[in-house]
Amino acid sequence: MNIPSQTGPVPRHIAVIMDGNGRWAARRKRPRAIGHRAGARTVNVCIDFCLERGVEALTLFAFSSENWGRPDEEVGALMKLFLGALDREVGELHRRGVRLRFIGERSRFSEAIRQRMAAAEAQTAGNARLSLNVAASYGGRQDIAMAARALAEDVAAGRLKADDIDETTLGARVALADLPAPDLFIRTGGDLRVSNFLLWQLAYTELWFTETLWPEFGVEELEQALHVYASRERRFGLTGEQIAATQAASPMEGRHP
Repeated sequence: MNIPSQTGPVPRHIAVIMDGNGRWAARRKRPRAIGHRAGARTVNVCIDFCLERGVEALTLFAFSSENWGRPDEEVGALMKLFLGALDREVGELHRRGVRLRFIGERSRFSEAIRQRMAAAEAQTAGNARLSLNVAASYGGRQDIAMAARALAEDVAAGRLKADDIDETTLGARVALADLPAPDLFIRTGGDLRVSNFLLWQLAYTELWFTETLWPEFGVEELEQALHVYASRERRFGLTGEQIAATQAASPMEGRHP
């Protein structure tokens, strides 16, 4: 497939559901763990692409809060892969100016993994070239519930009035509140749903789905996703005429609508 070279707006923030590792392995009559290992290599392709294109943030759905219910053997293999990646990749990410952080409920991870997560975040905290956010033991409903609980605690303690709670105050408590909301959502593997991922943050995100399984996902598919993204008009409730007038007045807004 020939994809035109990218000349339009580049998303500031890309969010990805990395689906299809198990099916990729099954088609090769290999254990699911082999698929997850192959999928880990695709992560590096995406990081390289974002660094080259000037994408500011990349958020990857690595392990959902529901994934704990998978067979123990698969969960164990995923945890081993996760631990290995933390030991192996963080130094290179730091060298390249990537800030790494994790969103989700950490209490179910082993102490060894929690320590490495914290150490990786501390080591890369000062980097600003790319924010790489890994959603691990994460759920979008859980995220919103935790934000609501934090606001309820503030009201109970007298730090906040209930009447002051609105979209802005709630939005400030969900994960990644300090980053621009995702501009582009990508899901591989053919399923057409967001699967409890960043439910609050995806409110106005452009959605793009592909049949390609995650271990086979690469630069060509990323180019295609960005080409489709650049062709869409993002109105955020306004009319096309209003958007055109705004962009005419401030041409730089074409990159970050």
